[in-house]
Amino acid sequence: MDFEPYIIPAAILIAAVAASLIMLQRSTSRIENERRVVLDEARAESDRLRKESRSETHEWIKQQRDDFQSELKEGREETKNTERELRKREDGLERRMDLLGKKEKNLGSLEIDLENQKKQFRIRETDLDEVLDQERENLERIADMSREEARVSLVEKMQRDVDHEGDIMIQRMVERVKETGEDRCRDILASTLQRISSTYCQESTVSRIEIASDDMKGRIIGREGRNIRAFEKATGVDVIVDDSPGVITLSCFDPIRREMGSRALNKLLQDGRIHPSRIEEVVAETKKSLNEEIQKAGVQVSFDLDLPGVHPKLVTMLGRLKYRTSYGQNVLSHSVECARICGMAAAEFGLDQDLAKRCGLFHDIGKAVDHQYEGGHPEIGATILRRYDEAKEVINAAASHHNDVPQESVYAVLTQAADSISGSRPGARGESLDRYVERLEKLENLVTSFAGVSNAQAIQAGREVRVFVNAHKVSDKKAVRLAHEVAKQIEEQLTYPGEIKITLIRETRVVEYAR
Repeated sequence: MDFEPYIIPAAILIAAVAASLIMLQRSTSRIENERRVVLDEARAESDRLRKESRSETHEWIKQQRDDFQSELKEGREETKNTERELRKREDGLERRMDLLGKKEKNLGSLEIDLENQKKQFRIRETDLDEVLDQERENLERIADMSREEARVSLVEKMQRDVDHEGDIMIQRMVERVKETGEDRCRDILASTLQRISSTYCQESTVSRIEIASDDMKGRIIGREGRNIRAFEKATGVDVIVDDSPGVITLSCFDPIRREMGSRALNKLLQDGRIHPSRIEEVVAETKKSLNEEIQKAGVQVSFDLDLPGVHPKLVTMLGRLKYRTSYGQNVLSHSVECARICGMAAAEFGLDQDLAKRCGLFHDIGKAVDHQYEGGHPEIGATILRRYDEAKEVINAAASHHNDVPQESVYAVLTQAADSISGSRPGARGESLDRYVERLEKLENLVTSFAGVSNAQAIQAGREVRVFVNAHKVSDKKAVRLAHEVAKQIEEQLTYPGEIKITLIRETRVVEYAR
């Protein structure tokens, strides 16, 4: 068998294995050398770290030992200082104890002296009591009166003397006040009125419209009355077209509506175009301009009187008073005049002028809306002022200026006086005496026309009527119905501002004679 073809590859393989073994042996020896080197380096590094750690540990221990020794030294010093302080305090306490001991000894001697003095005082008091008893007995024997009787007699005499002197003093003060009070009041009122320069108070809103010709009445009425109906619906004012030549009358309890209707109708007459759509347009424009004027009037009054902080609603109501009249007197002008009088009188008396002016200005504020609510304008005004947080003096002044409620402050008295001065001075109100008397007589005659009414008296300038009925003809139940009927007839037949109070009085008198 020929092995020659396999000899060469086997030799090559053996040579490769031998080379690999040689290389493996060399690699192993190299790795072993590197391992020795690494181990040597690690041992060297470990020795170095161990030496460094030992040195750092020795240094830290040394540092801690030094710190402890320094702290121990400081603690010893503090302890020594504390001991010294304690010794000083002990010495001080000992000295104080010595002083207290000495004081106790002194107090003991003082107590002994006080006890001796008390004994002497008791002996003297006993002697004095005996002397007083003897003197009292002598006085009672001489005066023929006991001690209690003498005390009562003396007290009564002193009381009589004091009462007499008090009566004399009070009488002198009353006489002095009577002598000087009227003169002082006259001086204050004269000075106040002299400083008031009101050129007018009389002014009333227009309720009669003059027209160029009677032909305009037909245009105002319109076809089948459509124009007049549209005008009355838009303004809330009743238009009275009668046979009076050249005049159309506007009727409405609301003065603002009456003024708006008057202005709107004048514009329509000047424009010449009178139909429902134009009427609505003119009324809207007039209402807007009138509201602006009302607001300006209220603001101007607050500015003129120098009254800051007036609520915007009250400003608007003040402006509405410009178009409200009472017996021909413009209410806004009357309120401003009352405010000025109150302010000047308050200055004379040394009172708050601003508060007095607010009382005078707002006393008739209820007349701005008295046609919308039930009740008199003082009650309505007080309710409005209370709603807008006015001062209690202002509220009471508005409620009491016609004596509907008691007056609670001097400002209410000033307001009532200013109201009377402004309303009663010459030229203030346009209503003549004859017309005034005629209006009151008409009211009384209307009331006395009812069956069972024996007498009627109009009071408070026609704001209240007292009805006296026959108790035999009118019972209590019928009296209620009669008062209601009287009020209804007054509403239907009379024209008056605000409201009229009906007070029905029924009484029974029994007279008998003893003979």
